[in-house]
Amino acid sequence: MSQVEESVEVDVPVHTAYNQWTQFETFPEFMGGVERIEQRSDTLTHWVTSVGGVKREFDARITEQVPDERVAWTTVEGEARQAGVVTFHRLADARTKVMLQMEFDPDGLAETVGDKLGLVRKQITGDLGRFKTFIEERGGQETGAWRGQV
Repeated sequence: MSQVEESVEVDVPVHTAYNQWTQFETFPEFMGGVERIEQRSDTLTHWVTSVGGVKREFDARITEQVPDERVAWTTVEGEARQAGVVTFHRLADARTKVMLQMEFDPDGLAETVGDKLGLVRKQITGDLGRFKTFIEERGGQETGAWRGQV
């Protein structure tokens, strides 16, 4: 398994960053390679991705969700094997550090080479940067919120 850890500081309150992150169906608006996400239940999402011409579908289960603190997941079925956690850290009233930690299992030669070249880390760094732009350009107005706990 490979691991990556990246973070970004966003100029919104912690509850705003967290609320937006719980809106999984908006991920294609800021995550490269994510074509579609369907929220199938409070704890199950279905992902369709296309990275480097390789299309994948998989289901991910939310294993832990604590409002304003963390969202953890693991894949449970499909063409990808990964697990991770996103944590939210209050830096000031209107500033939050969003940290993503992920483990993944590259599949095949192309993904293994891409991992060794740091392409996954670059993708995650870009996704977090686009998340920052997405939420800040909305004036700190999240598209929705799910405040339940898992």
